[in-house]
Order: sequence, then structure tokens, then C-alpha cells
Amino acid sequence: MNERQRLGEFGERVAAHRLEAGGMRVVARNVRTPGGEIDIVAHDGGDVVFVEVRTRRAAPGLAAETVGPVKLRRMWQCAMDYCEAGGIDPERVRIDVVSVDLGPGGQTAHVEHFRGVEIPDE
Repeated sequence: MNERQRLGEFGERVAAHRLEAGGMRVVARNVRTPGGEIDIVAHDGGDVVFVEVRTRRAAPGLAAETVGPVKLRRMWQCAMDYCEAGGIDPERVRIDVVSVDLGPGGQTAHVEHFRGVEIPDE
């Protein structure tokens, strides 16, 4: 596992902990679909939540700012692929982003959960 993968794995663990502490139930991680990978799949009440996790080391701005419209549209397609394969009602789906920002020493400096991120039109 390279440094980038270790950073991503660390961020996903932090994000999963944050989601669970907020009452969500993580049901899967690193799910592959025909359109790409979903970092975390969770249940929030009756909703199925597809979570993109972004982790950055000591950089200005939030890690979440690196999630652009192309990535959000790809996430939505992955979510729809997952729903189709699992017989899940797409009306009960949302996309969230968890931003994990690390300080200069590598410690977790800031974690933020963005719920129901809007998917931009093409």
C-alpha cells in the first residue's frame, strides 16, 4: 500500500467513525460498480447514503472542495448502479461528502460531514 492509499484508508476510517457517531450505520466500504468506486455506503434511517471521503494533509481550504461536478455525477451513476443491482428505491438515496483535513503533524485537524450534496447538471 502506498502513501496515498494509506492516507485514503485513514480518512475513510475517520469518516466511518464520524458517520456512526452521528447515528448512521456503515454497511459497506470501497464498493466497486461499473462506473467506479463508492467509498462508503451507509444507512441513515430509511435512506441509503453514498459517501465520498476526501482527505488532505495541511493544505489551504477543505478537502471537500476537491470534489467537483464530474466526480459528483460519477458518484450518482455509481449509486444508481448499486441501487439497480440491489433492488434499492433510488428515491431513498442521497450523496454525502466527508472532508478529513489533517494538520502539519498528520493529526486530524477538522472533519466535516456535508449531507445531501446536490448533483450538478451536465
